[in-house]
Amino acid sequence: MTEHTTTTTAERTTDPARPAPGPEDTPPPLVPLRRNLRFQSLWIGQSCATLGMRIGDTAFPLLVLALTGSSTAAGAFGAVEMATALLLGVHGGSIADRRDRRRVLLAADSTRLLAIASVPAALAFGPPSLVHLLVVAAVIGATSAYTGPIRLLALRSVVAPEQLPQALAQDEARMSGAALAGPPLAGFLFGLGRSVPFLGAAFASLVALVSALVVRFPSPAAPQQRERGGALAGFRVLASSPLLRPALAVLLVINLTGAALLLPVMVLLRDHGTSSGGIGLVLAGEAVGALAGATLVSRLHRLAGPGVLLLVVAWTAVPVPLAPLLPGGAVTVFVALFVVGAGVPSLRVMLDLLVFRQVPDELRGRVIAATVTLLTAGMPAGAFAAGLLLDHLSPAAALATIAGALAAALLPATASRTLRRAVWPAAAPMSPQG
Repeated sequence: MTEHTTTTTAERTTDPARPAPGPEDTPPPLVPLRRNLRFQSLWIGQSCATLGMRIGDTAFPLLVLALTGSSTAAGAFGAVEMATALLLGVHGGSIADRRDRRRVLLAADSTRLLAIASVPAALAFGPPSLVHLLVVAAVIGATSAYTGPIRLLALRSVVAPEQLPQALAQDEARMSGAALAGPPLAGFLFGLGRSVPFLGAAFASLVALVSALVVRFPSPAAPQQRERGGALAGFRVLASSPLLRPALAVLLVINLTGAALLLPVMVLLRDHGTSSGGIGLVLAGEAVGALAGATLVSRLHRLAGPGVLLLVVAWTAVPVPLAPLLPGGAVTVFVALFVVGAGVPSLRVMLDLLVFRQVPDELRGRVIAATVTLLTAGMPAGAFAAGLLLDHLSPAAALATIAGALAAALLPATASRTLRRAVWPAAAPMSPQG
């Protein structure tokens, strides 16, 4: 629409037989993002939802550990939540493309609110059972599978295309801030009482629910227009895209090696005398870097195309596993994680822009779900690989192996002309008619 208006204005300017353009030919000025009430309201709701999830990620295992004394049971909560989200992720993307998104979001947010609120309610009458808590884990995982794609689509659908990069950068600040604040806030609230962090998470879920209730946003077209490709269409779009396919492969490798890095770093820092609290602060370096990197997204996107940006950030991560082996100990590791974390928001926004500017709206929910499924699946695989490495190698040798594996995996992508020559897509594709 913008291109058409520009062409018409240019024709009228160069043709003396036509009148000069009037006020009706001038596009209305864009509303600044800070004054876009729909965007800001959805952003606040999504921020609260994310913060509540991060609080729960720490508070639920703490509660299970306090009730059962079993590390295995505590780990089972996260495993059940992640497994449920992965199993239902593809269906969640399909629902986002076929159903009224706002109704699905309201239903899922209400269900999650009730599930989380059931924990402090049960604690008021005695310790909840492990079965109860694992059911809550499954509910949280299931609802995140349905709300995840819809929240991403909703937030981006209420801004002008020209403001999408700015909106995505603000959204990255939300994710990084929640990742940084959630765990320590959960620990602080848990110290005030076992039910307190869950009351906080329930309140955050309530704010997210109210936000979805008061703000309207677009949903898919009529049923006859939106059936296209089935539930697995998202994976086929990713596999067939000459840019999304290699970009996602690089991101998958980064996620896998990042997850594999965590355990050897913790073991090596502990062996060097770093306390548990100190290890937590060191590992927060990535989240601190990501929060700082959210302010650099626009600048980095102007400096390089998507493929070059991806490769530069990926190669920056290669020496990170070697940081614990260098002088400086915990400080060196924190700085290394900060540096690589600073590039993560630019990659997330890059992937968002590639999806939103290359994939039609009726397929975006499934493409987002497929992307999240693939990237999330790399995390447990990386953690499992780390355990195998530590069973046969020293922590230092395991870290060197991880660095070498990451470098070797990046060589084919670096040689790819498709990535090196990739440019930013200019605009979203038009949906087919009929």
